[in-house]
Amino acid sequence: MDQAEGLRRLHKTATKVITVASGKGGVGKTNVVANLAISLARAGNRVMVFDADLGLGNIDILLGLTPRYNISHVLSGEKTLEQVLVRGPHDVWVLPAASGVSSMAALDAQSQARLIDAVSGIDLQLDYLLVDCAAGISGDVLTFSRAAQYLIVVLSNEPASVADAYALIKVLSKQYGQRRFHLLPNMVRDAREGQTLFAKIVGVTDRYLDVSLDLVGTIPLDPALRAAVRAQRAVVESAPQSPAAAAFDALASRVRAWPVPKGPGGQLEFFMAQWLQAGQPAAPA
Repeated sequence: MDQAEGLRRLHKTATKVITVASGKGGVGKTNVVANLAISLARAGNRVMVFDADLGLGNIDILLGLTPRYNISHVLSGEKTLEQVLVRGPHDVWVLPAASGVSSMAALDAQSQARLIDAVSGIDLQLDYLLVDCAAGISGDVLTFSRAAQYLIVVLSNEPASVADAYALIKVLSKQYGQRRFHLLPNMVRDAREGQTLFAKIVGVTDRYLDVSLDLVGTIPLDPALRAAVRAQRAVVESAPQSPAAAAFDALASRVRAWPVPKGPGGQLEFFMAQWLQAGQPAAPA
């Protein structure tokens, strides 16, 4: 079955759109996205990963893919979105970002509109769309976080990571009215360390912010995970019996239990339109 036929065979369904963000780089966010995507796909779900670190994308490298084209070719008009999509392990679709293209780091409204138009022209329905955005609190990160139905914030047990995760939550809460956040401690020694890290950030948000935080899981620091990264494979594939793989499978089970949003919010083109419309701060309460 060729790629075009595979796309056409995807049936219409509601889609859970999940953005995975982090206040700080180097906390394993892209690894989380890759393993969550494959774990969901192995359970029979139709999954697409949108590499939304538009100027420094690298999820294709992590999955051992070598795409010829990326989202910049869609914006230039050289390729259609269907021609840019690549199929990864377990039929996970990947929309690759550009790498080292500075103009992609902050798209203007016209470029965003062209991308939305391209997305709207493809008949692609999914169970899950995972958005791997850049680290930090740049404009694109904030709008991707607001446009998705669910937001997972990845953090590690380092003071800078905790502070930056709090900063991301604070900006989304204070400036945009976002109230619900799912936290995922990554690279922790054990579940207890992850729970302690979660309690630490909850202690701060409870004092200063009107938000609800949910501990969606913990991912242990596992030698099998490092070996998988070097091999350009997801650990849920290369070492399915490892502690890290078990943690990612548990995360996927938790995500599958989240309710499917009602209305048109699950379609990919709707998400992209939300991205375009999410650029203005909410009015002060």
